[in-house]
Amino acid sequence: MGLFKSKYEKELINIISKLEMNMSNNYKDAAQSNLKELQDSFARFVEEGKIKDKTKALYEKRIEEYNEKMKGYTHKDQKPFWT
Repeated sequence: MGLFKSKYEKELINIISKLEMNMSNNYKDAAQSNLKELQDSFARFVEEGKIKDKTKALYEKRIEEYNEKMKGYTHKDQKPFWT
């Protein structure tokens, strides 16, 4: 990611920032929503040709990492401490 970012890349970075903040605050539902938003926005930008190939590869890898990290990352899968 270079010094000058397109407005589309800035939008993806903004979504990632929200996702990271929600993950750090343990807001699991909000983080899952941010991941979905990131995936949808990225897919739309790629389809419209707004993202360069080099940048596309970086974000694909990053989205895959978030998908892996957030498997089972929901409140419904959380076990209560009293059981």
